[in-house]
Amino acid sequence: MKNTRQPIPKPAFSDPLADVLRPGQSVELLKELHILTRDGKLNQDSRRKLKQVTHLCNFIEPLLNEVLGRQDTLTLADHGAGKSYLGFILYDLYLKERPGSHIYGIETRDELVEKSRALAAKLGFSRMSFINTTVAESTQSAQLPAHIDIVTALHACNTATDDAIQFALAKQARHIVLVPCCQAEVATVLRKHKNASFGKTPLSEIWRHPIHTREFGSHLTNVLRCLQLEAHGYQLTVTELVGWEHSMKNELIIATRTGTPRGNARERLQQILQELNLQELEARFLASPPDLA
Repeated sequence: MKNTRQPIPKPAFSDPLADVLRPGQSVELLKELHILTRDGKLNQDSRRKLKQVTHLCNFIEPLLNEVLGRQDTLTLADHGAGKSYLGFILYDLYLKERPGSHIYGIETRDELVEKSRALAAKLGFSRMSFINTTVAESTQSAQLPAHIDIVTALHACNTATDDAIQFALAKQARHIVLVPCCQAEVATVLRKHKNASFGKTPLSEIWRHPIHTREFGSHLTNVLRCLQLEAHGYQLTVTELVGWEHSMKNELIIATRTGTPRGNARERLQQILQELNLQELEARFLASPPDLA
């Protein structure tokens, strides 16, 4: 009897980078950032890192388009830039061919600033500048323009995220994109006044245990930041950046300036600080941004 079975076709070769690289993305850049190895390979840790940054870029892309749809120029300040993965990938994917755009990377570590400057020069990314200063000091830096359209802070640690918010408010940023990290200040103040809080409010049970103090403090920090931004006329989207299996520092806050403050945001913010015995943080969350006039 004749065998009529057809041979099973071999699977077509698939590019292992096809599911993580965007069309036209510079492989050379990813090698220089050590996301890809010199022979173009991608290990699991680098894949996770690239996925996080690319996913964040997907959120930022429409903000870039919105600004450039309104005007011919765009300025973006990336706080706590580190190795400037975010800035370089944004420039490579979206801004190389848009001559009115400029990215400023703000970082305190000398060696990272110098490496980023050298890499930008090597790749011909002429509209990228890297400034060696703290987030707090950058607000008054003469190396930055008076107005910034988009402010980003990816894992700017602890109060550096708050400094980035103050920077954005002072620069009247159209959009703010935050992925907060290591929010320790509020938890420290909760812990400091824990005994007094027990007699003040039954809500102190929420942070009675040390692990709850840490976790509640982290969550509360972002709640206070959101109210602060709403009080200054920003509309918010709060969501996850990527799946929790990729990163525990995963909350994404996107704020867009409307110029119309939420009516009770400042009042609610002040009430929370008082109710939870956090009055010493009023200067952090209720202060007006620096006057740059």
